[in-house]
Amino acid sequence: MAAFVLSMLTACSGPSQPVETAATRTGVAVSTRAARPGISAGIQAMVAGRDLSLGVFHEMERDELRALYSRKEAAPLWLDEAGWLTPASRDALDLLRHAADDGLEPDAYYRETLTRLTDLFATGSRAEEDLARFDLALSAAMLRYVRHLHMGRVDPRAIGFRLDVPRDRHDFADWLRSAIAEDRVSSSVAEFRPSLAQYRLLRDMLKRYRQLERDPTFVVPPPPSSTVRPGEFDAGSADLRRVLIALGDLPAGAPVSPAIDRVDDALADGVRRFQRRHGLEPTGTIGPSTLAALRVPLRWRVRQIELALERLRWLPHVGDKRLIALNIPMFRLWAWDEVPPDGMPLFGMDVIVGRALNTETPVFVEDMREVIVRPSWNVPPSILRDELLPMIERDPDYLDREGMEIVRGVNDAASSVALTADALDGLRQGALRVRQRPGAANALGLIKFVFPNEESVYMHGTPAQELFARNRRDFSHGCVRVADPVALAAWVLQDDPAWTRDRIFAATTGTETIRIALPRPIQVILFYVTAAVMPEDGTLWFSEDIYRQDVKLDRALRTPL
Repeated sequence: MAAFVLSMLTACSGPSQPVETAATRTGVAVSTRAARPGISAGIQAMVAGRDLSLGVFHEMERDELRALYSRKEAAPLWLDEAGWLTPASRDALDLLRHAADDGLEPDAYYRETLTRLTDLFATGSRAEEDLARFDLALSAAMLRYVRHLHMGRVDPRAIGFRLDVPRDRHDFADWLRSAIAEDRVSSSVAEFRPSLAQYRLLRDMLKRYRQLERDPTFVVPPPPSSTVRPGEFDAGSADLRRVLIALGDLPAGAPVSPAIDRVDDALADGVRRFQRRHGLEPTGTIGPSTLAALRVPLRWRVRQIELALERLRWLPHVGDKRLIALNIPMFRLWAWDEVPPDGMPLFGMDVIVGRALNTETPVFVEDMREVIVRPSWNVPPSILRDELLPMIERDPDYLDREGMEIVRGVNDAASSVALTADALDGLRQGALRVRQRPGAANALGLIKFVFPNEESVYMHGTPAQELFARNRRDFSHGCVRVADPVALAAWVLQDDPAWTRDRIFAATTGTETIRIALPRPIQVILFYVTAAVMPEDGTLWFSEDIYRQDVKLDRALRTPL
């Protein structure tokens, strides 16, 4: 049916086919019949809300439709003077038909209504009421589609994300009117997609994984009776090889004969690649965690990509600003001097993020403005109350051993206070606080990266470097610990030639706390996707949904508009 409908878009011929001129500039014949004022009257009535057959518009959508049809007495936009479909109609319907390519749901854009009406036109039914309904439905669909494509369907704040990014203010009605008049609907819609290379790469992966989902030969082998290590026998190894070839973890020409019934070196390497892409320890051993990742249905992998595309639509435009982007559930950040079309970063770095359940790292966009070398750590009240006070009460030497002191006041020059019963009362009441002196044992490490935000979250080093050896790294109280703070600082401060890497390192070994203002801010994006294409090698990685955010977003996207 869809193919039939599209074949009718360039000329909806029927029993009453109009007389047409020769080929026109648009490539579609234009009718010579007189205008049909009943179509405009029908559009006016529907915009005013006297026809509910299209469903209930949101007030913002109704305002846009009123603005769109405010000129020329609600003249139709997608039909010619005789009520026949125009080239712009064809382009718009084709875009809506492929809305799923961006992880959007075509049914949200009046697919059933538009399909039914175009079928009616093709068979000769040309009631003015249907023509008016078609024109309005296509306008409403395109306005909603472009808004979703550019800004996302779900407001992130509605599902608990503290993403305070100003929503772009676009006059979508004015855009659509101009795009139709200039016959550039398709090309101008492309400009509303996120410019991030990650978005484009994930969009390509969505197509690939949908194809895999439909492939009847993609069958995950049954689990072995026990853990299988490299070199050991595995009756399902041939099927496992086929799966890993399909996923790209083994080369396309790898042998899959049942005679190869062991986890040989080639298969073990493929398993390691699969494990690495799914956030697992790359051992080559086929154990419970690897089997669990293999058995995640492809339909959910497809959904993870769709959810990632939605979240990327929430992010602001990244132009020529220097940028640090951090994907929370994959424990990784990347840095760019200027985001190139291919998305290749200058470097990446492992990070540690907030613990799931109680101290999650928030999603937000801010500007880094300062670097502090040898920072002190002002212990947050929640950590003081829940963790430090019980330890201080049990062990009076705890503060000295950890290089901490009780202080009165809020600034770095606040004076220290001796540990007494009165001081403990002051800590309990919030009148006093605890500060950890700068040094190698400081919880912030030797460098702190400041980007002011309501959550009081920042990046910093850590003395607990051994934690970076783990695959899952949600250990912090919400801030982000970086694996190599000196390297990150050298890049952050590259605009100031006085701050070489050697000087930064020397400053970390000194005794002075140094605050360095950045000559120009660096945009910092903390985001959350469980499916991402690694910019370094183009492989698709999946991560555990450590904060259970995929479930929330999936539910929100399934809620009717």
